[in-house]
Amino acid sequence: MSIPLPLAMPPAVGLAPSRSFWAVVARQLRRDPVAMCSAMVLLIIVAAAVFAPWLAPADPNQASMLNRLLPIGSPGHLLGTDELGRDMLTRLMYGGRLSLLMGVVPVLAAFVIGTSLGLFAGYVGGRTNMAIMRTLDVFYAFPSVLLAVAVAGALGPGMSNSLIALTLIFVPQLVRVAESVTTQVRRLDYIEAARMSGAGPISIIRVHVLGNVLGPVFVYATGLLSVSMILGSGLSFLGLGVKPPDPEWGLMLNTLRSAIFRNPMVAALPGAMIFLTSIAFNLLADGVRSAMDIRK
Repeated sequence: MSIPLPLAMPPAVGLAPSRSFWAVVARQLRRDPVAMCSAMVLLIIVAAAVFAPWLAPADPNQASMLNRLLPIGSPGHLLGTDELGRDMLTRLMYGGRLSLLMGVVPVLAAFVIGTSLGLFAGYVGGRTNMAIMRTLDVFYAFPSVLLAVAVAGALGPGMSNSLIALTLIFVPQLVRVAESVTTQVRRLDYIEAARMSGAGPISIIRVHVLGNVLGPVFVYATGLLSVSMILGSGLSFLGLGVKPPDPEWGLMLNTLRSAIFRNPMVAALPGAMIFLTSIAFNLLADGVRSAMDIRK
């Protein structure tokens, strides 16, 4: 699954983008109702996951075979119960913790690694750039889903291995964006002027290049959050991610498959949460991308 490159980046100036630019971005975001609604949905989901120990109505692992697969709206179980009689509302709240973690952590790690590699490759150029970029191009020979499954399968089931697998598939994409922007920026006149004044490579990258690269890479990374969460849930669904009895939306979908004909509404709830969260991530990413389009 690919994410379109950002259409624009902060103005290439001698210093990092000024606060006024980011103030304009924030103001445009506040004027975007779709982005604000998406942010509110994500805020509610994150708050429910973070404060689940205080907000959840029951123990997420407390089973009751007498209350198996109760329908939505049952007394004491607002969203029904799962195949073991555990409260679905509680499981969904706790499951959001691991699902959001699977979406954010790989992208954050790939953002740091990819930006660093892309900056280095783009600024140094030459054979070093060629070696790094051609090595990472190998990852593009495989679809993201198959590559994630292959890496997670090779490392073994478990959440930590799933995080590593997802990070590995996102690093090449972010390296390509960072390298492309760095290559454009390092050819500008003020970079050459900084070199002529005696500034070292590290100083030039930190002061003059980094501020122009972070914007486009950040916009691209926000678009990967929903992809990461969906892939993480998919790995758990296949048994390569989170292990039972820990609640996670993808794993909950897997365990509720046998109940799809008996109580389809309850069985579909984890999938609905994955869909809602991924759509909110995508719409917010589109809003950020639009707000940072300086051609408006």
